[in-house]
Amino acid sequence: MSKIQLGVMFGSRSCEHEVSIISAVQLMRAARTADYDVIPIYISKKGEWFTGAPLMDISTYTPFDENRKGIQRVQLDLTAGSRALTAIQQGKGLFGKTEQVVVARLDCVIPVFHGMHGEDGSVQGLLELCNIPYASSGIGASAVGMDKVYMKLFFRGCGFPVLPGEFFLRHQWDKDPEAVMDAIEAKLEYPVFVKPAMLGSSIGVSRANDRASLKEALELGFEFDRKVLVEKGLVDPLELNCSVLGYNGEAEASEIEMPISGGDLLTFMDKYGSNSTKGMASLKRVLPAPIEPELREKIRSLSVDIFNAMDCKGVVRIDYMFDSASQGIYITEINTIPGSLAFYLWEPCGIPYADLIDRMVKHAMEAQQDKEDSNYAYTSDILNSISMGGKAGTKHGGLKS
Repeated sequence: MSKIQLGVMFGSRSCEHEVSIISAVQLMRAARTADYDVIPIYISKKGEWFTGAPLMDISTYTPFDENRKGIQRVQLDLTAGSRALTAIQQGKGLFGKTEQVVVARLDCVIPVFHGMHGEDGSVQGLLELCNIPYASSGIGASAVGMDKVYMKLFFRGCGFPVLPGEFFLRHQWDKDPEAVMDAIEAKLEYPVFVKPAMLGSSIGVSRANDRASLKEALELGFEFDRKVLVEKGLVDPLELNCSVLGYNGEAEASEIEMPISGGDLLTFMDKYGSNSTKGMASLKRVLPAPIEPELREKIRSLSVDIFNAMDCKGVVRIDYMFDSASQGIYITEINTIPGSLAFYLWEPCGIPYADLIDRMVKHAMEAQQDKEDSNYAYTSDILNSISMGGKAGTKHGGLKS
């Protein structure tokens, strides 16, 4: 049986570019070489695409040199069904012409992006157009999961528990910052958390305890995004995370972790600074989380419900806050491509990373088969019934939508 040509896409124009590299290198090293030819597809901060064996080594990126031996610039053929990764090569000899060559044909892709231009549905849309199976949530779930405002509105509409919150645009802030702060204080009590809508890894997130710190938090948030979410904060909440794996309404929840931060907010450095080669897997945590069995099962069940309601695919991680005072559990966010692909939450369940990759690829292939089983070939004779007249634009048929 031939190996699966497995493309691993990562990097891209995102504030979480480096985090994506770490997660991708971890995955490429964990994939079974007996089953896969792993093809790294690195997108630089400038949006240029590269492949080559050196991209599987973390040292290649410090700094990245596109002229390094073994690295070549590539493009993806957008023709549906081609699945070709191509490169432009210079012909031999003084007068040799350049030619486009196929570097690989991708059987499946695992997107390992974090943040904009990858986790937000943009690359998923590209892969849909190219008709390439991919092991992440689809366009809709990715877009909703990336935007914290859309996410909160979706969860609220489904009846899932979320904290009170309001969102504001940079335009509103630039026009009248005092009015924005007045609106926040009229609806939310301090402390509050201010979050850029389209960022992850706690970038641009800060806590405000009064009006002065609220102003600073909003100024920071609007540096990173045109839209920010302001949420009610909890006093000494317990942070709990759960991963879900599956597709098509069949999903299972992982063990639950309790991340440990150095203060009120789990910062970017808390998540990635302690060991830059391990990503989220290096985060200080208690695993399994020291919680009551009833709460554990409630979170695991809720996580599966969220996964299915969003029609997710592959592996996600859902983050929660537990308020011991009210015994309330609140969804913080869903990560449709979690840091380190949340493999560390599946190992205690008896699923090593290599097996997790196998399952992700399996779900990608199932989703592709579902797509191919749908009818996209509806035809009509509508064009035969339309006359444009003798001169372009002079007559129009009676076309109605």
